[in-house]
Amino acid sequence: MIVTFESSETGELLMYAETAKTLLEIVGKETGARGVFTQPEMLPAAAKLQRAVDEARRQMAGAPEPDDEEERQKPPPVGLPQRAWPMIDMLERTAKSGPEAHIVWEAATDF
Repeated sequence: MIVTFESSETGELLMYAETAKTLLEIVGKETGARGVFTQPEMLPAAAKLQRAVDEARRQMAGAPEPDDEEERQKPPPVGLPQRAWPMIDMLERTAKSGPEAHIVWEAATDF
């Protein structure tokens, strides 16, 4: 299932429900079929996501190198840092646009 995030100031952001659920849970939002970020919620939410990204990077940096040459040549998996940055960017850019700024999301069902 796809979740569509729409900002009053930026373009649409589409993501799979699994990723959206993870990001919304990090910032303390319910994962209903519809929801909203108000302007006062945006910068604190972006900061929470950034802290989670920083922690994920620390954990990835501490992971042991694979022993197998073939495993070492594979690209690293896509993780929280790559999945969160579009949402962080949307939150930060929209928050700076004024008191009427908002972000809404919509999905086919609760996720």
